[in-house]
Amino acid sequence: MMGFLNIYKPKGITSHDVVAKLRRITKIKQIGHTGTLDPFAEGVLPICIGKATRLIEFLSDDKEYLATIQFGKSTTTYDLEGEEVFVSDKKVDSETVEVALKDFDGGIEQVPPAYSAIKIKGKKLYEYARKGQQVEVPSRKVFIYNINLVSFDEKLQQAQVLIKCSKGTYIRSIANDLGAKLGCGAHLVKLVRTQAGSFRIEDSVKLQDDMNVLDNLINPVDKLDYPKYVLNDDELQKVSHGMSIKNKNFEHGCIIILIYNENEICAVGVADNDKIKVKKVLLS
Repeated sequence: MMGFLNIYKPKGITSHDVVAKLRRITKIKQIGHTGTLDPFAEGVLPICIGKATRLIEFLSDDKEYLATIQFGKSTTTYDLEGEEVFVSDKKVDSETVEVALKDFDGGIEQVPPAYSAIKIKGKKLYEYARKGQQVEVPSRKVFIYNINLVSFDEKLQQAQVLIKCSKGTYIRSIANDLGAKLGCGAHLVKLVRTQAGSFRIEDSVKLQDDMNVLDNLINPVDKLDYPKYVLNDDELQKVSHGMSIKNKNFEHGCIIILIYNENEICAVGVADNDKIKVKKVLLS
């Protein structure tokens, strides 16, 4: 069994819990996911099964989220699970929020939350935070492709914000930084990942004990956004043994998905002048 699953992770469980459950269902150990979702978050969690785990690096890793942000309070974790550290009576309106969101558009420097799994000196940040230890966290550059106010409830002081961003972006940090910018504090109360690469929420499937994994398995060829090349029998033999094949049809350095039987993946290659070099062989 090899391929991808577009799983809808429910809130309340970890991404690893999803992997563990699928290992029990499929009796396959070689299963992984393409990007962690916090336990309180829900939505798209792409899963790789079997040798498809070796294709994670070739999947698009941009993300899209629908975030619900509560104004008027900041927390230690930047979400509803943390302890409050700042409370304000200041009210904001939709126009003010929309203007402030524009400052997050494009490339931004972001400091990850203290309660996150990023490692500093071999320890995860949340391990320092739980012990009350201060540690300097370097900022890092992330890219926000789109950030739009979807709705605003003035009575509840809650905003729904749709964010399309690069890998490694912390939506909790955006919520916290938005509250700081507006002077009223803010934290995340709900997070739904609506897209991860080409995996979209409307195509996702619920994780169930009796789910038929084979029926929901996605052919890797359909999710790898690179040129495809169909191998003949002689080329298939060479590629399956990791040997290069002659080809002048691709630009030097281009990643190529090598397939056989019209739509079965054999390997991933890279164009090298007049030949295709094999990067990864996926045949048994």
